[in-house]
Amino acid sequence: MSLEFVSLEKIQEFAHYYGYWAIFIGILLENLGIPIPGETVTLIGGFLAGSQELNYWFVLGSAILGAVLGGTCGYWIGRYTGWEFILRTAGFFRIPAVRLEELKDKFSQNAAKAVFFGRFIALLRIFSGLLAGIAGMSFGKFFVYNLAGAAVWASVMVTLAFFVGQVVSLEQLVSWVGEFAILALAIATAWIVVPLWWESRQVKKIASED
Repeated sequence: MSLEFVSLEKIQEFAHYYGYWAIFIGILLENLGIPIPGETVTLIGGFLAGSQELNYWFVLGSAILGAVLGGTCGYWIGRYTGWEFILRTAGFFRIPAVRLEELKDKFSQNAAKAVFFGRFIALLRIFSGLLAGIAGMSFGKFFVYNLAGAAVWASVMVTLAFFVGQVVSLEQLVSWVGEFAILALAIATAWIVVPLWWESRQVKKIASED
């Protein structure tokens, strides 16, 4: 994403100094909800691999492991405490519980897709594990899609930076990927919100006619 709480230069400095640990921990922390740009961390790892400073396969393995472990922690947090926390928070903002149930059911119907493709979507990458746990997705199914999504996402990011990073600047590459993630978030949000809004509008229309 373009809004980062840690500068690109600072992340590069950590990656130079700590190597694979910086990649693993950075992505792990992002998946735990800490505002660290996981995309940028992964791209930097691939960029350093392309310049022969790090090993491509170790970078890829660190990224996958961090993403899988972080997503798994998020899943169990959501499974045991997430729903109760959301209900309490919604009550504070006077959001009807029935609306939350509708959103929960909507996510449950598409949980596998959200966990897999959510890796490429800003914010959803952080919260997909948490939401899967809240929705009651079985851990076995979650683990498979979480691992597959993490592997594909990390492979694309690391490989992209490994090759493209030799042609364009790292700053430009990070900017392009961030813009894509935000666009994907906007599309995913519209895909969820628009049908709910339309359904609500139709219900009100029918009620007014009666």
